[in-house]
Amino acid sequence: MESKGSILMERYELGKLLGQGTFAKVHHARDLKTSMNVAIKMIDKEKIIKVGMIDQIKREISVMRLVRHSNIVQLYEVMATKRKIYCVMEYVKGGELFNKVAKGKLKEDVARKCFQQLISAVDLCHSRGVYHRDLKPENLLLDENGNLKISDFGLSAFAESKRQDGLLHTTCGTPAYVAPEVIKRRGYDGAKADIWSCGVILYVLLAGYLPFLDSNLMEMYKKIGKAEFKCPNWFPPDARRLISKILDPNPSTRISISKIMENSWFRKGLQLIKPIKTDTDWKPKEEAAIDDAVFGVCENTDEQKPELVKPAHLNAFDIISFSTGFDLSGLFEERIKKREVIFTSKQLAKTIISKLEDVAKRLKLKVMKKDGGVLKLEGCKEGRKGVLSIDAEIFEVTPNFHFVEVKKSNGDTIEYKKMMKKDIRPALEDIVWTWQGDEPRPQQLAEEEISETYQGDSFDTNSPQNAQ
Repeated sequence: MESKGSILMERYELGKLLGQGTFAKVHHARDLKTSMNVAIKMIDKEKIIKVGMIDQIKREISVMRLVRHSNIVQLYEVMATKRKIYCVMEYVKGGELFNKVAKGKLKEDVARKCFQQLISAVDLCHSRGVYHRDLKPENLLLDENGNLKISDFGLSAFAESKRQDGLLHTTCGTPAYVAPEVIKRRGYDGAKADIWSCGVILYVLLAGYLPFLDSNLMEMYKKIGKAEFKCPNWFPPDARRLISKILDPNPSTRISISKIMENSWFRKGLQLIKPIKTDTDWKPKEEAAIDDAVFGVCENTDEQKPELVKPAHLNAFDIISFSTGFDLSGLFEERIKKREVIFTSKQLAKTIISKLEDVAKRLKLKVMKKDGGVLKLEGCKEGRKGVLSIDAEIFEVTPNFHFVEVKKSNGDTIEYKKMMKKDIRPALEDIVWTWQGDEPRPQQLAEEEISETYQGDSFDTNSPQNAQ
């Protein structure tokens, strides 16, 4: 058990506890050889293995090794025992930028200096193919000299994570700071989404409050989608113009980092910031090569056999987008007629899967199981437009509450609708709590519960919990 004053790995003397989360805690520590102050993040290995967060932790370590910059918290080394992973990091004494902004707006010169350092660090990340995806004052630290340091790369992504369309598709971040295209859930450019978050941060630094603030999460999303905000009268005209170019709801016309760096307001008092020399041989692909022993399962850990189909986890963005009354697509484009139906269930995922398999067997449909909680039901005969194929995707809100999206992925739409109405819906009756549009309960869940739960928090559709 680690405690203040104890010696870790015969190298570090532990100090006070700086913070604690579900899977990790952070201690101040002192290097016994150099007397340098460090922060040590201690991750419970067994817990992250149980919730499937190994890849996320590996990615975070890979990113921190890759993005070395004077305005990014540095990772010095990674150590491990059978039960713990220890990330030794730069100790940033000044605390979160959020705590400073919470006391009120910053002076223009101070806000500009923070923004300059933020943009410099984000530019370095993007040049390395890294997108932070959760930039906000809570993840920006200040050292004793007031210099900014980006932290928490737990939701970051590599350029290699893009799909064939060249876009990222994991909806994550903090609602008040997230870009409109992320809310759409149809793919986004990670760099442009980070730039939007930087614009929100600049507004907060100069105003002391958020540009898109509303107690109702849906109303806030509508404001974000239309970029409905007003700059206070104390904002300098050139800062207003810059913010309006950053908070452009259209990512294709949103200002780039290179153009931000050329802006006259941005360049006032600018000091050149040089990246810290890094290992140029380190590549994102080496993420998988991080010592497997570090992430090995501790002894006496009961390993459960994984389900063939594991439901994806839903967050606030997903619940809202699945709820008929909260469809935000109209904020961005003309509404597209959907070919999917959605139901909610209070059954366990394995019960839902078993029921879908029974229905498929009764209808003589082949069942194929895919990653991400997807069952594919496929016909055996050619229809008017090929073989009918139906995807059923299961999303977990809680272990005992699920959304299930059923949609046609191939074949004739009339044949699909007929099968849904005549065969599939009646057969699923005993596991369905409500079909979308039949009852208002899913909408109430989104508006009342999700609005309170998620407005200030970060979340990731691929991660059940935040490791911080």
